[in-house]
Amino acid sequence: MKNGKRREMLVNIFRRVMTAVFCLTLLLTSVPAFAEDGFSTSYTYTYDYWEDYQESPDAYRVVTVIDSMTLGMENLENKRINKPQSLYVRDGMIYVCDMGNNRILELRRDGDVFSISRIIREMTGSSVNTFSSPYDVSVDPEGNIYVADYGNQRIVMMDKDLKWIRDYTKPADATFDQGLNFLPKKIVVDVAGRVYAVCQNVNKGLVKYEADGTFSGFIGANEVSVSMGDYIWKRYFQTKEQRAQSENFVPTEYENIYIDRDGFIYATNIVFSEYDLKWDNAKPIRRLNSLGKDILIKNDKFPPIGDLMWTEGGSESTGPSKFVDITVMDNDVYVALDRTRGRLFGYDSQGVMLWAFGTKGNIEGAFTGAISIEHMGYDLLVLDWLENSITVFTTTEYGRTIYEASEKYLSGEYDESAVLWRNVLKMNANYPLAFRGMGRAAMRQNEYAEAMDYFKLAHDRQNYGRAFKLYRKDWVEKNIAWIILLLAVILIVPLAIGKSKKLKWEVYEHERNTVRK
Repeated sequence: MKNGKRREMLVNIFRRVMTAVFCLTLLLTSVPAFAEDGFSTSYTYTYDYWEDYQESPDAYRVVTVIDSMTLGMENLENKRINKPQSLYVRDGMIYVCDMGNNRILELRRDGDVFSISRIIREMTGSSVNTFSSPYDVSVDPEGNIYVADYGNQRIVMMDKDLKWIRDYTKPADATFDQGLNFLPKKIVVDVAGRVYAVCQNVNKGLVKYEADGTFSGFIGANEVSVSMGDYIWKRYFQTKEQRAQSENFVPTEYENIYIDRDGFIYATNIVFSEYDLKWDNAKPIRRLNSLGKDILIKNDKFPPIGDLMWTEGGSESTGPSKFVDITVMDNDVYVALDRTRGRLFGYDSQGVMLWAFGTKGNIEGAFTGAISIEHMGYDLLVLDWLENSITVFTTTEYGRTIYEASEKYLSGEYDESAVLWRNVLKMNANYPLAFRGMGRAAMRQNEYAEAMDYFKLAHDRQNYGRAFKLYRKDWVEKNIAWIILLLAVILIVPLAIGKSKKLKWEVYEHERNTVRK
């Protein structure tokens, strides 16, 4: 009997354990997997006002992955893509710097199908007609192709028929250290034909060439951020030998650049102190005007720095976000590519985070060596140099609605913008930008009290203050007659009462004097 009860008790315990394991399994499979640093590894997310991580619907989904196999490059003649370094998109064509094979791939897109248009291995008319470790490529509106020919220490320009036009080489100028090799890694070309380059070991800013190939100086040098404590320690307490061995207080070189449709250059920087990020001293993303001044708008609580929380450590997947590339859409939304955790961060023209997604790994939509990003319309293309592939993302309904709502507002269609922002809230009730967007639309329609309510929900103090000032001004204008009347009553009634009392007193005194007589 005792053995039977014991057996029954063990069976019941086993059943309960199995039930608990089953429930736990269901729970774990119903929520996203989280990495060691506390963030979702593959789902889209944003941050709330208190810097807390907030899951959101996916703004993008994977369309396809382009690699050597999908492009039909498995034969020996074409070779597989090897260590590609950058992407460039112009007029529906995609250019890939296939550095390991010393060539440029020109791809054509037809819907979701990508094919090779041509393989650019050489040009005609140049004394050096091949490439050596090309790092970047750009194409101007006329179809001229520019290549950062790193191994040949030049930027080469050729026409659309691959005829050599000119080389941009090391400047023979006193401002350029003649002891350095000319090693261009990233380039952009503006509408006037001016070329801007990020060169290895050059920290004076972007190397600038005029359209005729003349070197015209440097622009946009990174600012040096030095704490007072470090300066005093180095200046007064270190010996000459220690100062010589310690790190110099010099600007750093940029990591990557992109030129938008208005001619402004977006530059990314990955060398900074972690503690300078949230105070906006690091400035990992900059928007440079023609004078090299940073004019990036930052109207959110924190500047655009990627993840707001991170763990410290020496591994590649810890620490703050470090942007290796950036692309800017026609609606002024810019997307920065983070090499630390393989994530994409989207920001609007005001510097407000729209969404973030991505991870490191070998699954679809993840990266092991994300190095370059481009866009085609709303679609995003991410180059992985370790996987030798390009992942193509397209917007979901949620992502498209966010873009359309922002664009309607910018074009002055405030009613339509408000409707779209309400649709966004139906898909994501915890999206502060939707409340902010509806607040802006309400403010443009002179509905200041309603705008204040929306800005309060978005924790947007700056816009709330603007709406309150306009609300107060509007209220005063609508009630000015009553205000004047009230002021008049406040001023006149006491005077009238005082005058009446004075008259009564005078009458009283007169009557009393009359009686006495």
